[in-house]
Amino acid sequence: MNLLDTLRAHRLLAIVRGPDPQAALDSVLALADSGVNLIEVSLTAAGALDTIRRARAALGPGFALGAGTVLTETDARQAADAGATFLVTPAIAPSLAEAARLGLPVLAGALTPSEVVQATLAGAAAVKLFPASIGGPGYLRALRDPFPQTAFVPVGGVDATLAPQYLQAGAIAVGVGSPLLGDAVRGGDLAALRERAQAFLAGAAA
Repeated sequence: MNLLDTLRAHRLLAIVRGPDPQAALDSVLALADSGVNLIEVSLTAAGALDTIRRARAALGPGFALGAGTVLTETDARQAADAGATFLVTPAIAPSLAEAARLGLPVLAGALTPSEVVQATLAGAAAVKLFPASIGGPGYLRALRDPFPQTAFVPVGGVDATLAPQYLQAGAIAVGVGSPLLGDAVRGGDLAALRERAQAFLAGAAA
């Protein structure tokens, strides 16, 4: 898949992380049913690889389903075997080199200018600005001055109010976890999740 084009097209990356594998799967499917077409399942979640495997079977081969918090070479291989078509890291990690070997695109975590350069040199398709909450949209604007060609995706503390601000500041997409998922990943209200998904999608489209 072309991760950069997919991020630009959809502008919202949903991040699923929780203690209940079945609830995580239900959340992924509810998001997809609501029109969220770019979803990451964090490997820190319980049973994450099985969730990715089951979600892939349900959503088909063309859906943009990735694995997050991919740190090691083993993480990268296991995520690929489970059906992830892209990887997300919180930092510059050994998984980047393995992802390149596997032919998987990576959204690589970085915060400082030096880390942005490292992520780019390591072949990242885009840079996950993490944790974005430290600097907010203003920090993204400042980073874009020396890195106008870098594709940034802010993650961490991005809510429905901040998401449009990050996009206006030059982000190609935003990554959203708990402000979008709420209690759904713990077996909570899927109808409320669908409503939040529609609100985030509307904000991203605007």
